[in-house]
Amino acid sequence: MAERIIVCIGTKKGLFVAEAAKHRRRFELRGPFGPGVAVYSALIDTRRSPRVYASSCNAFFGMKMLLSTDLGKKFKETKSAPAFPQEDGRALANIWSLDAGDDKKDLWCGVEPASLFRSEDGGDSWEMVAGISNHEHARQWHPGNGGLCLHTIVRDGNRVHLGISTGGHYLSEDGGQTFTASNNGVGAGFVPDPNPEFGQCVHKIASHPDAAGRLYMQNHGGWQDRPGIGVLRSDDHGHSWYSIAEGLPSDFGFPIVVHPHDPDTVYVVPLEPMTRTCPGGEPAVWRSENGGRKWKRLTKGLPKKQSYFTVLRDGMTVDELKSPALYFGTTTGQLWIGRDGGEQWDCLFDSLPPIHCVKVATV
Repeated sequence: MAERIIVCIGTKKGLFVAEAAKHRRRFELRGPFGPGVAVYSALIDTRRSPRVYASSCNAFFGMKMLLSTDLGKKFKETKSAPAFPQEDGRALANIWSLDAGDDKKDLWCGVEPASLFRSEDGGDSWEMVAGISNHEHARQWHPGNGGLCLHTIVRDGNRVHLGISTGGHYLSEDGGQTFTASNNGVGAGFVPDPNPEFGQCVHKIASHPDAAGRLYMQNHGGWQDRPGIGVLRSDDHGHSWYSIAEGLPSDFGFPIVVHPHDPDTVYVVPLEPMTRTCPGGEPAVWRSENGGRKWKRLTKGLPKKQSYFTVLRDGMTVDELKSPALYFGTTTGQLWIGRDGGEQWDCLFDSLPPIHCVKVATV
């Protein structure tokens, strides 16, 4: 079977799946699955026969996990979803992140209120990871504007990096047994102490397997009296961070994405910090090809004016073809593709429900 591109689009009203041949000229759209229910996270697991997972957040019937074993043609519910023990006192509000582990059936899941769960059987059962879920700081974290969410899981061998809003960056160096707040250089413009041990509103963390120790972060920036805290880089496995925001129109934004073949190439979508919309109504993706030292504005094919949308933390991704394409979804329901690494943008779908997350894989 020839290679195919699969794009999962989690929206306010269910999950959509787009499929295309590797030339990406025409995408077929399927869905919605879990119709009418918000989908905030998805995972295309290619470690074995491809499986597609998606959360399903129903305010009346609770959290469900959806599973497809036929590349998103049909879905069923898994046997269970993450859940807090009854004696814990917390109630699951949302599933914010899904990540593949080491074993073929190993899954990790970040939820709201900020906690981490792990499954060793492909999502049929889940166990809470106590090292972060019951961390001594956990009861002191406070919800950000989007909730108290553990939204990012980045795994690098025995290291596990977590992004929590508003908890900050937490690092495990023992495979997820214990975690330490690791926010040296990560600012918090909304509290009296601009450099707290924890409590930062991290928006997203990204890495590349070919650059050991390097991480990129989109933090909550946009503070006039505390500039440069929004787009950050670490070269020591997240033990310290420094700003790479110089040259951007704003250091506030949500997603940050690394090129699949070049760890020096990174993408962000700057937004107005107060409105969370494109600066001046002129959308642009910004690319750095030298690890954040210099940035280029990518706009060819995007609207020139009067486009006031938001791209959320999991709303942008990149495929792994030789000449990769970027994809981003908007809160106004458009899915855009940036061919040739973002040099040319085209709107694939323009009337979807508000988009929460976009995931892509080659299968």
